[in-house]
Amino acid sequence: MPFALLHRDGADHVEVLTGDVITVDTLADIPLEPGRPVLATIPYRQITERGFDCVDDGAPLECLLVSSVTTQPLSDFPAGDLRVSGGRFDLGDDEYGRIVEDVLRDEIGHGEGANFVIHRVFEASVEGDPVAAARAAFGRLLANEQGTYWTFLVHTGTRTLVGATPERHVSVNDGIVMMNPISGTFRHGSGPLIDFLEDPKEVEELYMVLDEELKMMATVAEHGGQVAGPYLKQMAHLTHTEYLLAGRGSLDVREVLRETMFAPTVTGSPIENACRVIARHEKRGRRYYAGVLALLSVSDTGEQSLDAPILIRTAEITPDGTLRVPVGATLVRHSTAAGEVAETHTKAAGILAALGASTIPARVTAPPAAGERELASLAARNVDLARFWLDSREEGALAVPSLTGRTAVIVDGEDTFTAMLAHQLKALGLTVSVQPWSTLTGVPSPAAASPGAALSGADLADAALAADLLVVGPGPGDPADPDDPKMVTMRGVVAARLASGRPLFAVCLGQQMLAQHLGLPLIRRDSPYQGLARDVDLFGTVRRVGFYSSFTAVSPSMALSPGAALSSAADLSPGTDLSPAALIDSAYGPVEIACDPADRTVHALRGPFFAGVQFHPESVLSRDGIDVLRELLPTLLAEVISPLPNG
Repeated sequence: MPFALLHRDGADHVEVLTGDVITVDTLADIPLEPGRPVLATIPYRQITERGFDCVDDGAPLECLLVSSVTTQPLSDFPAGDLRVSGGRFDLGDDEYGRIVEDVLRDEIGHGEGANFVIHRVFEASVEGDPVAAARAAFGRLLANEQGTYWTFLVHTGTRTLVGATPERHVSVNDGIVMMNPISGTFRHGSGPLIDFLEDPKEVEELYMVLDEELKMMATVAEHGGQVAGPYLKQMAHLTHTEYLLAGRGSLDVREVLRETMFAPTVTGSPIENACRVIARHEKRGRRYYAGVLALLSVSDTGEQSLDAPILIRTAEITPDGTLRVPVGATLVRHSTAAGEVAETHTKAAGILAALGASTIPARVTAPPAAGERELASLAARNVDLARFWLDSREEGALAVPSLTGRTAVIVDGEDTFTAMLAHQLKALGLTVSVQPWSTLTGVPSPAAASPGAALSGADLADAALAADLLVVGPGPGDPADPDDPKMVTMRGVVAARLASGRPLFAVCLGQQMLAQHLGLPLIRRDSPYQGLARDVDLFGTVRRVGFYSSFTAVSPSMALSPGAALSSAADLSPGTDLSPAALIDSAYGPVEIACDPADRTVHALRGPFFAGVQFHPESVLSRDGIDVLRELLPTLLAEVISPLPNG
């Protein structure tokens, strides 16, 4: 009979769920009836519901329709004996290392995203009855693991999943949506804890997944997510770092699941392009790795709840005894092939030790103690983060009178940073909608979208035309690609808005296209600015802002004329350094440029009715992001709106 054993963090018992299993096609098909919980095993392939790429392996979405819930003491589940034979990773260390190098060079290095998770699978065979083996492993995990969010065993009749996942993906209770990004991996006994806490790679990795989950919270919570933390997440073999996000929401819990497929800690960012990168480099399905278990219920009064941990540190056992333990590493600009290979072994250690098949020597090492220095280092991570996402405030506290009631449409270039940006603009008083680039009509030809060309406003979506402010947002990819439909469309949007003379604001990818139309050349950075916070001079004021980009515009100087074709910063010829600000003429009037005096890369620009920023003011890395918006946007709208009373 199908069943599930669940031990949740802090509980002194195990929940025993039994019932019938059905298979459904989509998340919306998961049945929800008052008084009857459902435990859904959601495979990675469900990401296709969002229209994202994946290698479809056909893994089913199975639902345990719970008819009985009982509890049993932990002592009823002793650590049992089991035997595993064989055992190896489907990708050897050298092959996995080559994939890591390919992703760093060809994807992160070419602006396809900030981070990507690539997985490999430990494969072996379980001797004897697979369900009995899973029960033994469950007991061993209960006895030997710690700091888990769920320790679980789910048997559907066709497969068995057993694991100890550290990470809540999303939960909903009493109308409060919570997410829990976890990142950074420290293997106990591998060195001082403080070295891990102060490692730039580990710090930036957590910031990036925090940003990505804030994007999701911005979609499923009414006012976005508020950040708490960071905290240490200490387990038997590993210590991680984590944040907690919370916000109030009213979506159906199945829609919450759909909008948050899947965690950036097991995919990457931006999520849509991360799925493309995963499909390109993994070339095989993920089955349940990176998916979620989801316990859904609805009360007699109609109140829904959801608890959904991520399916990591999990073994899948088939009826014939085949064992699969998938693990992945998060690749960022500081990654090395050797380091990420080692991380996959480390992450597999807990579940493989429970199965008696560890690939690294067992370490009987207690979690490291966090003293004053370690806790101070952890707390210091928030010093330069955006208070917009860390602090609570009264509604309307940030509203700008000259923006209040005005409309803005954000063009989304496949990066849901736009959802975070929408919350910031709403906080400033604007009425905001987000429009995917693919919904815009009248896609121009590459020639029509060349710098300086105009496109008839009638070719754009009516909502975008009618907005007081058009925001051309961020997205992955090469902004100058002449054949990419997204780039062609967005260049056309910029051209049309410039031709109209109406207010335009551009962010990251949008900024690159705006700069190109103004006659500035674009380059690909030698070292990607992915998840990087910097203090930069913006028109005379130093601002702390966060970058996610591999491309940038370059300001002209005596050594570089507008329109020069450059492929990377290495092509820049020596010349006189500019001051942080410069003024150039364009077909649309004078343009003031804020640039880096060392390499002339453009941080921001502004003209008579337009402005652009290469960084992300909405990012949690942009301490001063909301102040930049409060400074730039009212000026853009000042020429086309009448002052409000007492404004």
